[in-house]
Formats: sequence, structure tokens, C-alpha cells
Amino acid sequence: MLPVDLPSTVRDALLAPLVDHHCHGVRRDDLSRARFELLINEGGSPAPPGTTHFDTPFGAAVRRWCAPVLDLEPHAPPAVYLSRREELGAAEVNRRLLAGAGVVAFLVDTAPGAEDMEVLTATEMGRHGGAAADELVRIEQIERDVAETAQLAVDYLDALGEELAARAARAVGLKTVIGALCGLDFDPARPSRGSVIAAANRRLSDPKRPLTDEVMLRHLLWSAVDVARERGLPVQFHTGFGGSGLDLHRTDPGRLGEFAGMLQPLGVPLILLHCYPYHRQAAYLAGVYPHVYVDVGLTLPHTAAASARVVDELLELAPFHKQLFGSGCHSVAETGYLGALSFRRALGASLASRLASGEWSPADAARVAHMIGSGNARRVYRL
Repeated sequence: MLPVDLPSTVRDALLAPLVDHHCHGVRRDDLSRARFELLINEGGSPAPPGTTHFDTPFGAAVRRWCAPVLDLEPHAPPAVYLSRREELGAAEVNRRLLAGAGVVAFLVDTAPGAEDMEVLTATEMGRHGGAAADELVRIEQIERDVAETAQLAVDYLDALGEELAARAARAVGLKTVIGALCGLDFDPARPSRGSVIAAANRRLSDPKRPLTDEVMLRHLLWSAVDVARERGLPVQFHTGFGGSGLDLHRTDPGRLGEFAGMLQPLGVPLILLHCYPYHRQAAYLAGVYPHVYVDVGLTLPHTAAASARVVDELLELAPFHKQLFGSGCHSVAETGYLGALSFRRALGASLASRLASGEWSPADAARVAHMIGSGNARRVYRL
């Protein structure tokens, strides 16, 4: 599994069980080839005619690394891989791949996808993976649920705060996708009461549409911050890589610097997810602010052989006690398995280069591997 020779203490640290601090449920049903290919592509669109999403770094990694988990030879052709997947059935495939990831705890964003996909619950993710599982609350999903039942703006705002608090009581963290909805260059100040009531009235005029009103999104975010502060929870921010329809330059986590400064006196941990291709900006924020943390998530299996370079660049500046492992697992269990494997291989290569140059001792490398793989998440999420 690991690409280089390493001291036994470092190998043991890299192969130790991980805390996956950010993932989603995976599909519980059997998938056609067309459906599977849609789900392994972040754009969610079919490959151009005559091509396949298996001809990507991620698709090649599926054939190389997931095939043996399903009792196939490495580099099995796509048709053979998918035939074996169908033969085993979704439940067995999920069990093998999630358990094979070597995760001791999954922290699961349980908000349904845009298509309301049939996915495993947090409890089921844990059961399939032989691990503990806890929930991350997607604040925009709570807002949508409340908006669809509210009649008056005041009732809507009261219910929103109450539901956030109720859901947070059963969760280990809160998550926002505000960057995908209006960008991360929003006005970071808490909006005034009058502007929020006006925004609430606008929202209730069409509650089934995705929330894009910046005032309402800022109110939702600050309401979540209040709940997180009260309960001692971190707030995750989706930034950078992941999903379609993003105005990528507006998801640069560096734009969150002013908001991070406002959050610092409150003591609420701010966790920047995915970050690529802005992982150096995220690393800078993690170095400057004591409450900012960072991961590169699903970037690693999608960059595959180049993932060591991404991890190496994050290690250049981000404090080691500020980095977290998150697979970004979603849709198919291959994403979770490859997220864990790519993380271990990439971090292993980066540690090996530092050991070879004499920059770090084996004890240093093992300590960093433990911190990023599980220790930091246990501390931040109070596991």
C-alpha cells in the first residue's frame, strides 16, 4: 500500500485507523455503468461520446486499487470491474471498500444530494465500515426544511434557530456550502435584524428554490456560529474542489480571512474542506489563525499519482496540528477507499522525503502521521 520504504514506526502510524472527519453516505443500490460513471465524475455529466470517465486519474485508481478488493487483478478492464461489482451486490461492495479503508470513525454529512439519492445513513456507514459514526449537520438543508413549512417571517426565523440547536445537539459539527451558493467573498458581518426580516419575507415567497440570498445565508451562518459556540462544535466550510456549478475563483478559502478574524474571539473552530487548488492559501490561514484547520479531502484520489505533491505543498506551511484527514467520500464506496489509500500513500511519500533529507526524525514523522490521521480530529471534534 505504501509507495516507499519507511521506518516501522512511521509505517505503523500511517497504517493506523483513521478518523474520516468529512464524508457522505454512499449509494445502497446496484448501479448501471452509465450511473456509476456519472458518480465517479465530480461534474456529474456523461463523458463525451466515445470516451469514458474511467480514463481519468480517479478511474485509473479504481481499476488499480479497488479491483483487488473485489477479488480482481489490478487494472481490470472497466467492464470486468463493473460486472464483478454487480455480481457481489452493492451491500457487499460497500462493506469491503468501507472496511478496507481502515477508518475507526466516520463523520458523515447526511444532507441528501441534489437528486435526493438513496444513500446509507451515518449509522449504516459505520456498520458497513466496522467503525463508529457521527453526524455533521448541513445548515442549508435545515434552512430548506424550515422554509418549506413556515408561514411568517418571524416564525421562520425562530424555527430556524430552534431547529439548528436541536440538530446540533445530536451532531459533532456543522457544515456550510455558502461558497457554492454565493461565493466566499461575502460580507462577513452579521446582518441587521431589519435586513434579515426583509430577506426572510423574500425567502418565503419561493421556499422550494435553493437559497441564494446573501443576507439570508449570512444570517444562517451566524446563527450556526452561535449554536456552535454554545455547544463547542466546529464549523466546516466547503471550499475549492468538489461538485459542479461552482464559480471556482469565488471558493478560494483565502477570501475567508476577514470572517476568520471575526470568529477568532468566539473560539469556534473553522475547518476548510477540500481547498484545492487553493490549498496554499488555506495553509496560510491555518498558520495565521489558531482556530483554523484544513484538509484536501477528495482532491487526493482525483489527483492520484500527483497527490503526494498536493500533500507536500500543504505541509510546507500549515501547522501539522491543524491538518485533518477527510476522504470526502460520496456516492460510491470507491471514493472512501481511495480517499484513505491516497492519503496514506501521499503522506508516506512526503514523510519519506523529509526523512531522507534528515529534516525530520522517524519519531517526528510518526507523530505527524498520527496527528493528521486521527489525533487532530479527535481533539477538534471532541471524539
